[in-house]
Amino acid sequence: MGEILLVIDEGTTSTRAMLFAPDGTVLGSQSAALTQHYPAPGLVEHDAAEIWEKTLACARAMVGKAGGADRIAAIGITNQRETLVFWDRTTGEPLAPAIVWQDRRSADICRTLKDAGEEPGVQARTGLLLDPYFSGTKIAWAMANWPQLKEAGDRLALGTIESWLVWKLTGGLHVTDATNASRTLLMGLGSGAWSDGLIDLFGAPRHALPEIVDCAGRFGTTSLFGGEIPICGLAGDQQSATIGQACLAKGETKATYGTGAFVLTNAGTAQPRSKNRLLATCLWQLDGRRTYALEGSVFVAGSLIQWLRDSVKLIANAQETEAIAKSVDDNGGVYLVPALSGLGAPWWQPEARAAITGLSFSTGKAHIVRAALEAMAHQSHDLKTAFAADGVDWATLRVDGGMVTNDWIAQDLADMLDVTVERPDFAETTALGAAMLAGVGCGMFAGLEEAATMRGKVETFTAQLDPATRDARLTGWRSAIENVIGQRV
Repeated sequence: MGEILLVIDEGTTSTRAMLFAPDGTVLGSQSAALTQHYPAPGLVEHDAAEIWEKTLACARAMVGKAGGADRIAAIGITNQRETLVFWDRTTGEPLAPAIVWQDRRSADICRTLKDAGEEPGVQARTGLLLDPYFSGTKIAWAMANWPQLKEAGDRLALGTIESWLVWKLTGGLHVTDATNASRTLLMGLGSGAWSDGLIDLFGAPRHALPEIVDCAGRFGTTSLFGGEIPICGLAGDQQSATIGQACLAKGETKATYGTGAFVLTNAGTAQPRSKNRLLATCLWQLDGRRTYALEGSVFVAGSLIQWLRDSVKLIANAQETEAIAKSVDDNGGVYLVPALSGLGAPWWQPEARAAITGLSFSTGKAHIVRAALEAMAHQSHDLKTAFAADGVDWATLRVDGGMVTNDWIAQDLADMLDVTVERPDFAETTALGAAMLAGVGCGMFAGLEEAATMRGKVETFTAQLDPATRDARLTGWRSAIENVIGQRV
């Protein structure tokens, strides 16, 4: 067996393959951008065939760099969660566009189910809320609106992205890991199994669902790279990042600031129940036993900066935002609520729309850009308040993701949250978590604690902002949020 771990990190805007040595050293990386499709307001789609083709190309490049398949000990896969793929078991080809996690087309379904009083029962069984974010409502919409899915009959297979990639890599193995399954609205969080009642509620075709498996183990092999390589690690991206940040003890918390922003706190082995509209989710499952997390999900983070660059042309690139933010002393009274695809936790307002408030003749580009960056800490503060109300306040926050390579954002988080922020030298903790799981699954490590040595060094940021300035900013933010959601907070 080789000693190199190959990770497939399939995200929302790109897919990549990375090589890891057992000590966490990155030996190579290859990525490719993914096309975003927006057929109508609130609709977001991917081409599953493009995801597969580009992922395969990246993986082949890395196997070549490693020196061949015999140098690879195992493959770990981590993926954008909740995004749903529909394909034909016979041809192995997609039957419809992949519905992306950001998509809001099932908002009416969610509203109808809420009005019927279904949300408390759904939350009790799944730890989730009724929102278009989750896969189950996407299935309900697709089965009602895409006739080719029903016409496929027993040939229909569906699953989240890791399920699709495993199918393609192995030539027909249909599995999903417990972390991704826990995001579908179809899995009982306590049982770790598909729920017949939930399947009926969302009209999901049971025969099309994958088998739920652990996050580490030998799930199958692929022979697409010139030799047999086992697939040994599977996890949704946010759970994988939490593992990569070594949040292995109850109470340890990480936040990933990528396309969206996602905060997970290790909740231990007892199923948590939030009273403040946070999510309960599976953090990992090993040997059939689940460790859980409380999660707060913000839909728009890095995608806001992409919007400033691509849609409104306010910036040329993300890198310049730090200097622009520093060019003014404060936000000038400007606040940006980035509800470009609704608001996530703790508000859960899928139809909310973004707003920029506090504009005047003295407002310049720098104030708007700074307000966009400040929105990351403001949204995070909303989450921290909800976590604290659920009895799980944050003592420190371990951060990762593309946005927090910006020192200004990392410091602003420490200032506004009034906690120590830890940022690892190696920021790609999502991929690192998948490498750790693959290492455990193939026997390279005895467990996650041993694998955690891969994390490496961290940099810390401590609060420097005076309380009065912090309170003033939060007061302005609450007013901006109230304008968007139409209620006092």
